[in-house]
Amino acid sequence: MARLPRLCPKGHPQHIIQRGNNRQPCFAIDDDFASYACWLKEYVTEFGVDIHAWVFMTNHVHLLATPQTDDAISLMMQALGRRYVRYFNRSYQRTGTLWEGRFKSCIVQTEAYLIEVYRYIELNPVRAKMVEQAADYHWSSHHFNALGVNAALATPHEVYTRLANETGVR
Repeated sequence: MARLPRLCPKGHPQHIIQRGNNRQPCFAIDDDFASYACWLKEYVTEFGVDIHAWVFMTNHVHLLATPQTDDAISLMMQALGRRYVRYFNRSYQRTGTLWEGRFKSCIVQTEAYLIEVYRYIELNPVRAKMVEQAADYHWSSHHFNALGVNAALATPHEVYTRLANETGVR
């Protein structure tokens, strides 16, 4: 039976999650994280996707992204997944699947939820007790969004940038 097509309408942000198969590690060393980030940057440009927030954990990935065209996220994730799995399998002399099925995604429908997804993604390493503060984790958009560090991968969402102009925001 064929898979049902994903709903991936342009202009609507999505929270994307991809887990390692059986929750096993999909990143072992910094070179793995760096390779994934480099290829993600390549494919967001190729397929027209804006990445607003991300975290690469040892056994899963979270992205907050907005496609500029219909189906851009699906195309980006397929290309990225294929390339990264080939790299990972070759690097660690393994075969077979790395990811736990297709990536999961949900459309972010409200502005308040968008901000919650930013927070959820960037605090993931803190909740996992990998670090004490989000700023201590390197493979996250927290440095860009909270600290103003330049990041070629990041495109802030207009709802997020509007927060800087609002008074009384906590």
